[in-house]
Amino acid sequence: MTSETNVVPAAASGSICIGGELTVNRLGYGAMRLTGPGVWGPPADRQAAIAVLRRAVELGVDFIDTADAYGPAISEELIREALHPYDGVTIATKGGYVRGGPDEWQPLGRPDYLRQCVELSLQRLGRETIDLYQLHRVDGAVPLVDQLGVLAELRTEGKIRHIGLSAVTVAQVEQARNLIDIASVQNAYSVARRSHDAVVDYCAAEGITFIPYFPIAAGDLANPDGALAAAAKESGGTPAQVALAWLLQRSPVVLPIPGTSSLAHLEENVAAASLRLPDELVRTLSELS
Repeated sequence: MTSETNVVPAAASGSICIGGELTVNRLGYGAMRLTGPGVWGPPADRQAAIAVLRRAVELGVDFIDTADAYGPAISEELIREALHPYDGVTIATKGGYVRGGPDEWQPLGRPDYLRQCVELSLQRLGRETIDLYQLHRVDGAVPLVDQLGVLAELRTEGKIRHIGLSAVTVAQVEQARNLIDIASVQNAYSVARRSHDAVVDYCAAEGITFIPYFPIAAGDLANPDGALAAAAKESGGTPAQVALAWLLQRSPVVLPIPGTSSLAHLEENVAAASLRLPDELVRTLSELS
């Protein structure tokens, strides 16, 4: 299912409305892997990274997720070079991390820093408004009201349209919603990584878009004799496609953002939009983790 002639457009996954306003196809693209090792520095092949972004849009992907910390800055710069002026494509980005080097991440939620993050992302992306801006991590050293307060100010100024959270619990989402409107939550989540089941269920009940990152992470389930391989054989897809199809059927508020620097893997992932798993298989996979 990875050849160009057999790729089904991302629109086959249906659509979702983020924040009651931003309607996108339910299979997006996460742009973290377009940077160098450790999410640090430029990719080995810049033109190949640009080709992946453009191919994603050709395949109907109209939601691209990134962050200022990816590179840092590199991912946003690549997205602008590849896709500006973004006709019909929603770009979501994040801020609230500082980087010390490859695989080094430190939350920083001071209001002045978050304002700087937004201003620089706007410049790099070539936008006047960021459609969805997500607090990359809650900084425990800064009151949440201050972190979200500056994002609310930036929304009032027209620099942010909708605000999201990342790596949060249900309690943190509820606390944030007592302060401002929250359009989305982005947590690590997959068929084998289910610690945020309660967050998915909360988002579904409240109409909040849930954006799973690392959506194909499958652990032992991906072994040649594992459950995903068996499900792939039964459904006619690949293990990665089954993992994505399970997410799409987990809840209508789920918007997976598989990331890759490979055109072949991109096409494989997008083709998952057309894979419909039998309900019994969805239940079986749900009970494994």
